[in-house]
Amino acid sequence: MDRQKEYMIEWERPEEHNPSAVLRKLPSPIAPGLREIYNYSVKENGFYLVDREIDDAVAGQAMKLFVNEALAHCDEVRIRKL
Repeated sequence: MDRQKEYMIEWERPEEHNPSAVLRKLPSPIAPGLREIYNYSVKENGFYLVDREIDDAVAGQAMKLFVNEALAHCDEVRIRKL
């Protein structure tokens, strides 16, 4: 059985927010052997991130980029483990 961790990075995302800049900075989500390291989606209230527990450094870099993007637009971010 595959292990994974799911997170919701919640913040007051403005309607006009365009996430394309942060999405271009994300590391490749694919590990050697075509295994998925992480996956994500942009939601109305923030970013949803799935860490497949394949490569902690790569998934952590994605998490950091999402949190930094949120903090660039607001003063508070809530990270929930789902």
